[in-house]
Amino acid sequence: MNEPIAGQDVEVGAPAGWAAPELARLYDLHSRAIFYLALRFLGDVPRAEDATHDVFLKAFRRLDQFRGDASVRTWLYRIAINHCNDLCQSWHNRHIHTTSEDAVWENSPAKSDSPLRVLETKELGQRIQQTLDALPDEYRLLLLLVADEELSYDEIAALVGQSTDAVRGKLHRARKAFATHFEKTN
Repeated sequence: MNEPIAGQDVEVGAPAGWAAPELARLYDLHSRAIFYLALRFLGDVPRAEDATHDVFLKAFRRLDQFRGDASVRTWLYRIAINHCNDLCQSWHNRHIHTTSEDAVWENSPAKSDSPLRVLETKELGQRIQQTLDALPDEYRLLLLLVADEELSYDEIAALVGQSTDAVRGKLHRARKAFATHFEKTN
């Protein structure tokens, strides 16, 4: 179930022939999803933006390693997950703490949004992030991957290296844990 890139089928060895327009299209198609995955993983907008760019740089450098066994989106997600895990385990992440915890939720609201609506949205985002942070890493990852409606359980299973049935069972437990923790943040 691979996405065609500029009229080419990814499964037939297209990576070697990808040119700048195809890579730009790849970025346009997937950067938003990769950014949101990194944002929920890292909890910081600037770090998520940097991680997103790093993921696409790594993908570009490793185009020759893309075998076409999975979709391009799944391949990019695997790179993003590994990169975010590396960032979370880095010395910097364990020893340096940012002073602006609200950076994730600072957005310029649309002119039509009322101040109450903006506040509610900000508070909901904070509750969701607090709940995700309280979950075990495996549950958080599964919930983030299933939130991307374009990934099937089979693709998620391939990304995390587990069977589809194991993913379904763990997702059920992850959703229950999320609901329990989310109620506590109220």
